[in-house]
Amino acid sequence: MNKEERFRKAEIAAIIGILGNIALAVLKGVLGSIANSRALIADAAHSASDVAGSFAVFVGLRAAKLPPDKDHPYGHGKAESIAAIIVAVLLLLVGVEIGISSGKALFEPIEAPGTLALYGALISIITKEVMFQYKYRLGKKIKSDALIVNAYEHRSDVYSSIAVLIGIAGAILGSKFNLPWLVYADPVAGIFVSILIAQMAVKLGFESIHTTLDHVLHEEDTLVYKEVIKSMPGVVNLDEFFAREHGHYVIIDIKLGVDPDMTVREGHDIGKSVKERLLEEEEVHDVLVHINPYEPKSIKKS
Repeated sequence: MNKEERFRKAEIAAIIGILGNIALAVLKGVLGSIANSRALIADAAHSASDVAGSFAVFVGLRAAKLPPDKDHPYGHGKAESIAAIIVAVLLLLVGVEIGISSGKALFEPIEAPGTLALYGALISIITKEVMFQYKYRLGKKIKSDALIVNAYEHRSDVYSSIAVLIGIAGAILGSKFNLPWLVYADPVAGIFVSILIAQMAVKLGFESIHTTLDHVLHEEDTLVYKEVIKSMPGVVNLDEFFAREHGHYVIIDIKLGVDPDMTVREGHDIGKSVKERLLEEEEVHDVLVHINPYEPKSIKKS
């Protein structure tokens, strides 16, 4: 899959997320208001935050698509990770707001929600699980942090809608069987939803920050690149190797040990050959090569 196709698929996924979340937020908000369900209204707010999240992902993808320039010679790949951080912050704020609103309801007299709220929760569960599977698999395929984070937003909506469904059903049963305490299952479900949202936001936020701070690939993820380098003609030793994630792509920084008696031109050609070979790997965006004279059994000098 080339870069243009990758961005096209990611942008389509972000647009689908925006439209789907708008539809769900409106549906759950209307049904929650009609059925008098605090939990479903809270879940509608969750979906509304997903609209902002999907929009942030869309903007991040558009920015990441921009080619390198004078101020950003390594490209704009980190725009996706920054978008993911924005989504996580929005998610956390929504979780806190839902928790406060639902907590206050526990100290107020309330009525059980109508059965219409159950249908809203069921529709949300099915729709959100489909959206999660679609975005998660696509995000993994095209290596997009922003899409994966956005997918987990949908998965958190699935969990929250399940909690909402249980809360609504409990409140309805409490009213039917004259169990006043069970009526409060609806706002309790809202609190549970807020905790799930906050936990998900913190987890995904830290993962995105980790990637943004020039995270280097783990040893097991670099073996294929190192084998390629060591197999290239003229490379006597791989003195130093760093591969850092830059959003959806990788930038490699290497120091190669070569025959100290060869000409500068010969050393340059070896470095060029290694770079061109590594750039054939789909996820490699750029390679920085430094040539060292090979010095066996001694400290390598840069």
